Amino acid sequence: MRCWKLRASAGKDLMPLDVQIGDIVRTRKPHACGGDRWRVYRVGADIGLRCLSCDRRIMLPRRKFERAVKAILRGDEAGGG
Repeated sequence: MRCWKLRASAGKDLMPLDVQIGDIVRTRKPHACGGDRWRVYRVGADIGLRCLSCDRRIMLPRRKFERAVKAILRGDEAGGG
């Protein structure tokens, strides 16, 4: 399983994360149901996520999403879920 880990940079001229519909992302904090893996279902100024544990849908502003993500697993490489 390939995983892209994110690194914190001091500069403000950062490129937005390359996230696509169908990607699985792992967040820094777990959801209330205990799951920390989400499937991306919408990409734009806001990112739409669906919890893989409880199927809850949320929308996050891109900036908040980029802070919350720990790792991006590509949809075809994530396996299960």
